[in-house]
Amino acid sequence: MASENSFAQPAIPRFDGHYDHWSMLMENFLRSKEYWNLVEIGITAAAGGSDSSEAQKKILDELKLKDLKAKNYLFQAIDRSILETILKKDTAKDIWDSLKQKYQGTARVKRAQLQALLKEFEVLHMKNGETVNDYFGRTLTIANKMRTQGEKMDDVVIIEKILRSMTSKFDYVVCSIEESNDLDILSIDELQSSLLAHEQRMSRHVVDEQALLVTYGVQQGGRGRGTYRGRGRGRGRQGFDKSTLECYNCHELGHFQWECPRKPKEEKANYVETKEEMLLMALVESKEATMEQIWFLDSRCSNHVWEERHVL
Repeated sequence: MASENSFAQPAIPRFDGHYDHWSMLMENFLRSKEYWNLVEIGITAAAGGSDSSEAQKKILDELKLKDLKAKNYLFQAIDRSILETILKKDTAKDIWDSLKQKYQGTARVKRAQLQALLKEFEVLHMKNGETVNDYFGRTLTIANKMRTQGEKMDDVVIIEKILRSMTSKFDYVVCSIEESNDLDILSIDELQSSLLAHEQRMSRHVVDEQALLVTYGVQQGGRGRGTYRGRGRGRGRQGFDKSTLECYNCHELGHFQWECPRKPKEEKANYVETKEEMLLMALVESKEATMEQIWFLDSRCSNHVWEERHVL
């Protein structure tokens, strides 16, 4: 059983490539062992001169022993690949200065790179026409580079960044996600899945709208059937080309049925055009028909007319 005076020995800080952080921890560790003076100024300066008296020799021997212990701590703190580059360093100060020269400059470069990545992450936003998957890929690439440079990047930081930088067409789904989820526990994969589902619904709506435009457009370049397909106040009438229209009467192109030059003289038909749209009227050929039974509205949705007006 451990005695009451015993305490856990502090672990030796391992060098992980981040020199500034490691050097701070290692300096504190060596100070706690009373070896930092040797690492900072070296054995000769600590000995206080080159006097060869017995007292000075004793002090120098004690310092050399402490220096060996400090070197041992430094050797335990670094990997073998780094250790092989400093084997010829004689003192703890030599080892410390060599590590500082090798890695402090690299640390400055990493800090500069991290600052550039932070700025890039801050101004990042989704481009018009960019897909959800592409934007997530760009965002996560920058975030992972920042983590490599030592930046602590929690998932919630990435999630909040994505939500506030989506294009305006995602505004309502972003509000829904923020109100219905705890962003601290929401995963990046869950967020991406929700936004992908919304993107797919929007894509289907666009396809449906395009299909409706093709179906109900004024003129789509195909052969017309002699009916006017525009709706609204004269919309689509400018530049209307009748050369593609097929006459119901003679089946030739270039005119409506009511304009047909081959139409029998005894057959008369009246057509009424309003400012809103053109209404086509059809005449039922019947000698017994009364005036109430003669005129009917052609709804343009079929090639026939009804015999009775009231069915319309």
